[in-house]
Amino acid sequence: MSAQEILRYVRASPFRPFRIHMASGQTFDIRHPEMVRVGTRDIIIFKLVSESFDIYDDWDTVGLLLIESISHLEPSVA
Repeated sequence: MSAQEILRYVRASPFRPFRIHMASGQTFDIRHPEMVRVGTRDIIIFKLVSESFDIYDDWDTVGLLLIESISHLEPSVA
């Protein structure tokens, strides 16, 4: 997956939450564009403490070559 492909999801207007599927089977749910920083070879996925985008608890670094696919998350039914 290329950095430009990831950025299309992150910069979409309006933003739609999406799930990153890794070749290992691991997934990452991206619910806000502020959760992701895109680099040339990898992305950083931040785990937020709360609804505040200024404070994160942890992060994962994911290689772009290891991303298998991306799918949009369905809105939750209330």
